Amino acid sequence: MFNLMHKDGMNKSFISIFALCVAAISATVSCTSDKYVSITGYAQGGSYVVKLNLQGRDGRIGVSPEKIKAGIDSVTVALDNSLSGYNDKSLLTRFNNGERIVPDSIFTDIYRISYGFFEETGGAFDVAAGPLFDIWGFGFKEGSMPSDEMVAEVRESCGMRALYPDISGRVADDGSVCSSDMVKDDAPRKYGKPRLNFNAIAQGYTCDIVADYLYSLGVKDMLINIGGEIYCDGLNPSGKPWTVGVDRPVDGNNTPGAMLEGTLTTGGGPCGIVTSGNYRKFYVKDGRKYAHTVDPRTGYPASDSLLSATVVAKDATTADALATYCMVIGFEKSKEFISSRPDLEGYLIYAKSSSADSLSFGTWESSFDSGFLSRSAE
Repeated sequence: MFNLMHKDGMNKSFISIFALCVAAISATVSCTSDKYVSITGYAQGGSYVVKLNLQGRDGRIGVSPEKIKAGIDSVTVALDNSLSGYNDKSLLTRFNNGERIVPDSIFTDIYRISYGFFEETGGAFDVAAGPLFDIWGFGFKEGSMPSDEMVAEVRESCGMRALYPDISGRVADDGSVCSSDMVKDDAPRKYGKPRLNFNAIAQGYTCDIVADYLYSLGVKDMLINIGGEIYCDGLNPSGKPWTVGVDRPVDGNNTPGAMLEGTLTTGGGPCGIVTSGNYRKFYVKDGRKYAHTVDPRTGYPASDSLLSATVVAKDATTADALATYCMVIGFEKSKEFISSRPDLEGYLIYAKSSSADSLSFGTWESSFDSGFLSRSAE
Protein backbone atom coordinates (compact mmCIF):
# COMPACT_ATOMS: atom_id res chain seq x y z
CA MET A 1 0.00 0.00 0.00
CA PHE A 2 2.73 2.44 1.00
CA ASN A 3 5.86 1.06 -0.72
CA LEU A 4 7.09 -1.20 2.05
CA MET A 5 8.77 -4.30 0.70
CA HIS A 6 9.78 -7.55 2.37
CA LYS A 7 11.12 -10.93 1.32
CA ASP A 8 11.36 -10.27 -2.40
CA GLY A 9 13.37 -7.07 -2.17
CA MET A 10 14.56 -4.33 0.10
CA ASN A 11 12.65 -1.12 0.69
CA LYS A 12 14.31 1.49 -1.53
CA SER A 13 14.41 3.78 1.48
CA PHE A 14 16.48 1.24 3.39
CA ILE A 15 19.37 1.41 0.96
CA SER A 16 19.80 5.10 1.73
CA ILE A 17 18.93 4.72 5.39
CA PHE A 18 21.58 2.11 6.07
CA ALA A 19 24.20 4.24 4.36
CA LEU A 20 23.46 7.14 6.69
CA CYS A 21 25.18 5.58 9.69
CA VAL A 22 27.59 2.66 9.69
CA ALA A 23 29.33 3.09 13.04
CA ALA A 24 29.50 -0.17 15.03
CA ILE A 25 28.21 -0.13 18.60
CA SER A 26 29.28 -2.62 21.28
CA ALA A 27 27.47 -5.89 20.74
CA THR A 28 25.07 -7.62 23.08
CA VAL A 29 24.51 -11.05 21.55
CA SER A 30 23.46 -14.31 23.14
CA CYS A 31 22.81 -17.74 21.69
CA THR A 32 19.38 -19.28 22.18
CA SER A 33 20.24 -22.50 20.30
CA ASP A 34 22.93 -23.77 17.96
CA LYS A 35 21.34 -21.71 15.16
CA TYR A 36 19.43 -18.86 16.81
CA VAL A 37 20.85 -15.74 18.42
CA SER A 38 19.23 -12.97 20.43
CA ILE A 39 20.53 -9.44 19.90
CA THR A 40 19.61 -6.61 22.25
CA GLY A 41 20.26 -2.89 22.32
CA TYR A 42 18.75 0.54 22.76
CA ALA A 43 16.59 2.46 20.33
CA GLN A 44 14.25 5.47 20.45
CA GLY A 45 14.37 5.93 24.20
CA GLY A 46 13.79 2.25 24.92
CA SER A 47 15.21 -1.16 24.13
CA TYR A 48 15.00 -3.65 21.31
CA VAL A 49 15.30 -7.43 21.03
CA VAL A 50 15.97 -9.17 17.74
CA LYS A 51 15.89 -12.96 17.53
CA LEU A 52 17.04 -14.58 14.32
CA ASN A 53 18.12 -17.87 12.79
CA LEU A 54 21.70 -17.83 11.49
CA GLN A 55 20.65 -20.61 9.11
CA GLY A 56 19.12 -18.44 6.39
CA ARG A 57 17.16 -19.08 3.23
CA ASP A 58 20.13 -20.41 1.29
CA GLY A 59 22.35 -21.81 4.00
CA ARG A 60 24.18 -20.31 6.92
CA ILE A 61 24.37 -16.50 6.92
CA GLY A 62 27.91 -15.35 6.22
CA VAL A 63 27.79 -12.48 8.71
CA SER A 64 28.72 -12.73 12.39
CA PRO A 65 26.14 -11.87 15.05
CA GLU A 66 28.38 -8.98 16.15
CA LYS A 67 28.30 -7.46 12.68
CA ILE A 68 24.56 -7.98 12.47
CA LYS A 69 24.25 -6.15 15.81
CA ALA A 70 26.33 -3.28 14.43
CA GLY A 71 24.12 -3.11 11.35
CA ILE A 72 20.93 -3.01 13.42
CA ASP A 73 22.36 -0.28 15.63
CA SER A 74 23.37 1.71 12.56
CA VAL A 75 19.77 1.61 11.36
CA THR A 76 18.32 2.64 14.73
CA VAL A 77 20.83 5.50 15.09
CA ALA A 78 19.93 6.75 11.62
CA LEU A 79 16.24 6.64 12.50
CA ASP A 80 16.88 8.53 15.73
CA ASN A 81 18.93 11.21 13.98
CA SER A 82 16.10 11.72 11.54
CA LEU A 83 12.83 11.26 13.46
CA SER A 84 13.38 11.63 17.20
CA GLY A 85 11.50 14.46 18.87
CA TYR A 86 13.76 14.14 21.89
CA ASN A 87 17.00 14.55 19.92
CA ASP A 88 17.78 18.28 19.76
CA LYS A 89 19.80 17.81 16.57
CA SER A 90 17.46 15.47 14.69
CA LEU A 91 15.95 16.53 11.39
CA LEU A 92 12.50 16.41 12.99
CA THR A 93 13.44 18.75 15.85
CA ARG A 94 15.11 21.20 13.50
CA PHE A 95 12.14 21.07 11.11
CA ASN A 96 9.73 21.72 13.99
CA ASN A 97 11.89 24.67 15.06
CA GLY A 98 11.47 26.22 11.63
CA GLU A 99 15.00 25.57 10.41
CA ARG A 100 15.79 24.64 6.83
CA ILE A 101 16.80 20.99 6.57
CA VAL A 102 17.88 18.67 3.80
CA PRO A 103 15.46 15.77 4.40
CA ASP A 104 16.94 12.29 4.18
CA SER A 105 15.09 9.32 2.72
CA ILE A 106 13.78 8.34 6.17
CA PHE A 107 12.12 11.69 6.78
CA THR A 108 10.66 11.92 3.28
CA ASP A 109 9.39 8.34 3.31
CA ILE A 110 7.72 8.35 6.71
CA TYR A 111 6.07 11.71 6.00
CA ARG A 112 4.60 10.33 2.75
CA ILE A 113 3.42 7.16 4.49
CA SER A 114 1.92 9.15 7.35
CA TYR A 115 0.02 11.38 4.92
CA GLY A 116 -1.40 8.25 3.31
CA PHE A 117 -2.73 7.03 6.66
CA PHE A 118 -4.10 10.52 7.37
CA GLU A 119 -6.20 10.28 4.20
CA GLU A 120 -7.14 6.65 4.77
CA THR A 121 -8.40 7.30 8.31
CA GLY A 122 -10.27 10.52 7.57
CA GLY A 123 -7.91 12.54 9.73
CA ALA A 124 -8.02 10.30 12.81
CA PHE A 125 -4.31 9.52 12.30
CA ASP A 126 -2.49 12.84 12.04
CA VAL A 127 1.24 13.29 12.70
CA ALA A 128 0.86 17.08 12.39
CA ALA A 129 -1.44 17.21 15.41
CA GLY A 130 1.55 17.36 17.76
CA PRO A 131 0.50 20.67 19.38
CA LEU A 132 -2.71 19.00 20.56
CA PHE A 133 -0.69 16.29 22.30
CA ASP A 134 1.53 18.94 23.85
CA ILE A 135 -1.30 20.92 25.47
CA TRP A 136 -2.60 17.70 27.02
CA GLY A 137 0.88 16.78 28.24
CA PHE A 138 1.42 13.79 25.95
CA GLY A 139 3.84 15.28 23.43
CA PHE A 140 7.39 16.56 23.60
CA LYS A 141 6.52 19.36 26.05
CA GLU A 142 4.93 19.63 29.47
CA GLY A 143 1.21 20.37 29.31
CA SER A 144 -1.65 21.05 31.68
CA MET A 145 -5.42 20.86 31.59
CA PRO A 146 -6.34 23.05 28.60
CA SER A 147 -9.49 25.12 28.36
CA ASP A 148 -12.05 24.48 25.63
CA GLU A 149 -10.95 27.75 24.03
CA MET A 150 -7.33 26.64 23.95
CA VAL A 151 -8.26 23.25 22.43
CA ALA A 152 -10.28 24.96 19.68
CA GLU A 153 -7.49 27.45 18.95
CA VAL A 154 -4.75 24.81 18.77
CA ARG A 155 -6.89 22.44 16.71
CA GLU A 156 -7.43 25.22 14.15
CA SER A 157 -3.71 25.90 13.97
CA CYS A 158 -2.39 22.40 13.23
CA GLY A 159 -3.06 19.21 11.27
CA MET A 160 -2.08 17.57 7.99
CA ARG A 161 -5.15 18.87 6.19
CA ALA A 162 -3.27 22.12 5.55
CA LEU A 163 -0.02 20.46 4.41
CA TYR A 164 1.19 19.18 1.06
CA PRO A 165 1.22 15.36 0.80
CA ASP A 166 4.81 14.96 -0.42
CA ILE A 167 7.98 16.67 0.79
CA SER A 168 9.99 15.87 -2.35
CA GLY A 169 7.87 18.27 -4.42
CA ARG A 170 8.49 21.16 -2.02
CA VAL A 171 12.27 21.17 -1.70
CA ALA A 172 14.31 24.13 -2.96
CA ASP A 173 17.00 23.93 -5.62
CA ASP A 174 19.60 23.17 -2.95
CA GLY A 175 17.52 20.20 -1.69
CA SER A 176 16.39 21.94 1.50
CA VAL A 177 12.93 22.50 2.92
CA CYS A 178 11.47 24.21 5.98
CA SER A 179 8.16 23.73 7.75
CA SER A 180 6.53 26.78 6.18
CA ASP A 181 7.24 25.36 2.69
CA MET A 182 4.85 22.50 3.48
CA VAL A 183 1.81 24.69 4.23
CA LYS A 184 -0.74 24.95 1.43
CA ASP A 185 -1.63 28.38 0.08
CA ASP A 186 -5.27 27.85 1.07
CA ALA A 187 -4.51 26.83 4.66
CA PRO A 188 -6.76 28.29 7.37
CA ARG A 189 -5.82 31.84 8.33
CA LYS A 190 -4.96 30.81 11.89
CA TYR A 191 -2.77 27.91 10.78
CA GLY A 192 0.65 28.20 12.43
CA LYS A 193 4.06 26.72 11.82
CA PRO A 194 3.56 22.94 11.32
CA ARG A 195 5.09 20.65 13.91
CA LEU A 196 5.28 16.92 13.36
CA ASN A 197 5.28 13.99 15.80
CA PHE A 198 5.94 10.50 14.41
CA ASN A 199 5.61 8.64 17.73
CA ALA A 200 2.54 6.72 16.54
CA ILE A 201 4.38 5.14 13.62
CA ALA A 202 8.16 5.43 14.09
CA GLN A 203 8.77 2.23 16.04
CA GLY A 204 6.75 0.09 13.66
CA TYR A 205 8.56 1.73 10.75
CA THR A 206 11.89 0.97 12.42
CA CYS A 207 10.92 -2.70 12.79
CA ASP A 208 10.28 -2.88 9.05
CA ILE A 209 13.59 -1.23 8.15
CA VAL A 210 15.48 -3.61 10.44
CA ALA A 211 13.60 -6.49 8.79
CA ASP A 212 14.67 -5.24 5.36
CA TYR A 213 18.27 -5.25 6.56
CA LEU A 214 17.98 -8.84 7.85
CA TYR A 215 16.32 -10.00 4.65
CA SER A 216 19.22 -8.48 2.71
CA LEU A 217 21.55 -10.80 4.64
CA GLY A 218 19.45 -13.85 3.78
CA VAL A 219 17.67 -14.18 7.14
CA LYS A 220 14.29 -15.92 7.03
CA ASP A 221 13.34 -16.69 10.64
CA MET A 222 13.21 -13.51 12.73
CA LEU A 223 11.36 -11.65 15.43
CA ILE A 224 12.03 -7.92 15.86
CA ASN A 225 10.69 -6.22 18.98
CA ILE A 226 11.30 -2.48 19.28
CA GLY A 227 9.58 -1.01 22.32
CA GLY A 228 6.79 -3.58 22.08
CA GLU A 229 6.14 -3.11 18.35
CA ILE A 230 6.84 -6.37 16.53
CA TYR A 231 7.67 -7.68 13.09
CA CYS A 232 8.22 -11.41 12.65
CA ASP A 233 8.61 -14.06 9.99
CA GLY A 234 9.25 -17.77 9.89
CA LEU A 235 9.75 -20.02 12.91
CA ASN A 236 11.07 -19.73 16.45
CA PRO A 237 13.95 -21.82 17.91
CA SER A 238 11.48 -24.66 18.64
CA GLY A 239 10.60 -24.89 14.97
CA LYS A 240 7.12 -23.47 15.50
CA PRO A 241 5.52 -20.16 14.42
CA TRP A 242 6.28 -17.21 16.68
CA THR A 243 3.91 -16.55 19.58
CA VAL A 244 3.34 -13.01 20.80
CA GLY A 245 1.75 -12.02 24.11
CA VAL A 246 -0.89 -9.31 24.53
CA ASP A 247 -0.46 -7.31 27.74
CA ARG A 248 -3.26 -7.00 30.25
CA PRO A 249 -4.45 -3.37 30.05
CA VAL A 250 -4.40 -2.41 33.71
CA ASP A 251 -2.97 0.69 35.32
CA GLY A 252 0.53 0.02 36.59
CA ASN A 253 1.32 -2.71 34.05
CA ASN A 254 4.29 -0.77 32.71
CA THR A 255 6.53 -3.72 31.81
CA PRO A 256 5.67 -5.39 28.48
CA GLY A 257 5.14 -9.11 28.99
CA ALA A 258 4.81 -8.92 32.78
CA MET A 259 1.03 -9.57 32.80
CA LEU A 260 -0.59 -11.09 29.73
CA GLU A 261 -4.24 -11.12 28.76
CA GLY A 262 -3.76 -13.45 25.77
CA THR A 263 -1.37 -14.78 23.15
CA LEU A 264 -1.34 -14.71 19.36
CA THR A 265 0.41 -17.36 17.29
CA THR A 266 1.49 -16.40 13.80
CA GLY A 267 0.98 -18.51 10.71
CA GLY A 268 4.70 -18.69 9.96
CA GLY A 269 4.68 -15.87 7.40
CA PRO A 270 5.71 -12.22 7.60
CA CYS A 271 3.55 -9.82 9.61
CA GLY A 272 3.62 -6.86 11.95
CA ILE A 273 1.91 -7.07 15.35
CA VAL A 274 1.38 -3.87 17.34
CA THR A 275 -0.68 -3.08 20.44
CA SER A 276 -1.81 0.41 21.35
CA GLY A 277 -3.42 1.14 24.70
CA ASN A 278 -4.68 3.85 27.02
CA TYR A 279 -3.55 2.38 30.31
CA ARG A 280 0.14 3.33 30.57
CA LYS A 281 0.10 7.03 29.71
CA PHE A 282 -2.59 9.08 31.39
CA TYR A 283 -3.24 11.53 34.18
CA VAL A 284 -6.16 12.16 36.52
CA LYS A 285 -7.62 15.59 37.27
CA ASP A 286 -10.79 16.28 39.24
CA GLY A 287 -11.50 12.56 39.40
CA ARG A 288 -11.44 12.08 35.62
CA LYS A 289 -8.86 10.01 33.74
CA TYR A 290 -7.37 11.56 30.59
CA ALA A 291 -5.73 9.02 28.27
CA HIS A 292 -2.81 9.75 25.95
CA THR A 293 -4.74 8.97 22.74
CA VAL A 294 -5.92 12.35 21.45
CA ASP A 295 -8.47 12.47 18.65
CA PRO A 296 -7.06 15.02 16.15
CA ARG A 297 -10.53 15.58 14.75
CA THR A 298 -11.90 16.90 18.05
CA GLY A 299 -8.78 17.93 19.95
CA TYR A 300 -9.76 15.91 23.02
CA PRO A 301 -8.48 12.60 24.45
CA ALA A 302 -10.48 9.65 23.18
CA SER A 303 -13.02 8.41 25.70
CA ASP A 304 -14.23 4.86 25.09
CA SER A 305 -14.43 1.43 26.66
CA LEU A 306 -11.58 0.24 24.40
CA LEU A 307 -8.50 -0.32 26.58
CA SER A 308 -6.10 -1.78 24.02
CA ALA A 309 -6.09 -2.61 20.34
CA THR A 310 -3.76 -5.16 18.79
CA VAL A 311 -3.56 -5.01 15.00
CA VAL A 312 -1.85 -7.59 12.80
CA ALA A 313 -0.93 -6.49 9.29
CA LYS A 314 1.51 -7.18 6.47
CA ASP A 315 4.11 -4.92 8.09
CA ALA A 316 4.68 -3.24 11.44
CA THR A 317 4.28 0.28 10.03
CA THR A 318 0.69 -0.43 9.03
CA ALA A 319 -0.05 -2.28 12.28
CA ASP A 320 1.39 0.62 14.32
CA ALA A 321 -0.61 3.34 12.57
CA LEU A 322 -3.88 1.39 12.52
CA ALA A 323 -3.61 0.31 16.17
CA THR A 324 -3.47 4.01 17.04
CA TYR A 325 -6.41 4.64 14.72
CA CYS A 326 -8.46 2.01 16.52
CA MET A 327 -7.80 3.63 19.88
CA VAL A 328 -9.08 6.91 18.46
CA ILE A 329 -12.31 5.53 16.96
CA GLY A 330 -13.19 3.23 19.86
CA PHE A 331 -14.38 -0.32 20.35
CA GLU A 332 -17.46 -0.63 18.15
CA LYS A 333 -15.99 1.19 15.15
CA SER A 334 -12.74 -0.75 15.49
CA LYS A 335 -14.63 -4.02 15.25
CA GLU A 336 -16.33 -2.83 12.08
CA PHE A 337 -13.12 -1.50 10.59
CA ILE A 338 -11.03 -4.62 11.21
CA SER A 339 -13.83 -6.94 10.09
CA SER A 340 -14.09 -5.02 6.81
CA ARG A 341 -10.40 -5.51 6.00
CA PRO A 342 -9.28 -8.97 4.82
CA ASP A 343 -5.68 -7.79 5.09
CA LEU A 344 -5.92 -7.16 8.86
CA GLU A 345 -6.48 -9.09 12.05
CA GLY A 346 -7.36 -7.63 15.42
CA TYR A 347 -7.57 -8.44 19.10
CA LEU A 348 -9.42 -5.85 21.20
CA ILE A 349 -9.67 -5.61 24.98
CA TYR A 350 -12.39 -3.42 26.41
CA ALA A 351 -13.90 -2.56 29.77
CA LYS A 352 -17.18 -4.38 30.36
CA SER A 353 -17.72 -2.70 33.71
CA SER A 354 -15.65 -0.88 36.27
CA SER A 355 -15.79 0.35 39.82
CA ALA A 356 -13.43 1.93 42.30
CA ASP A 357 -12.14 -1.51 43.27
CA SER A 358 -12.26 -3.62 40.13
CA LEU A 359 -12.35 -3.66 36.36
CA SER A 360 -14.06 -6.33 34.27
CA PHE A 361 -12.49 -7.07 30.88
CA GLY A 362 -14.03 -8.24 27.65
CA THR A 363 -12.18 -9.34 24.51
CA TRP A 364 -13.01 -9.44 20.83
CA GLU A 365 -10.99 -11.13 18.13
CA SER A 366 -11.30 -11.06 14.37
CA SER A 367 -11.96 -14.07 12.18
CA PHE A 368 -8.22 -14.77 11.71
CA ASP A 369 -8.77 -15.64 8.05
CA SER A 370 -5.88 -13.62 6.64
CA GLY A 371 -3.23 -16.26 7.27
CA PHE A 372 -1.21 -13.96 9.52
CA LEU A 373 -2.32 -15.93 12.59
CA SER A 374 -2.79 -19.65 13.01
CA ARG A 375 -5.17 -19.62 15.94
CA SER A 376 -7.14 -17.27 18.17
CA ALA A 377 -5.97 -15.59 21.35
CA GLU A 378 -6.25 -17.44 24.56
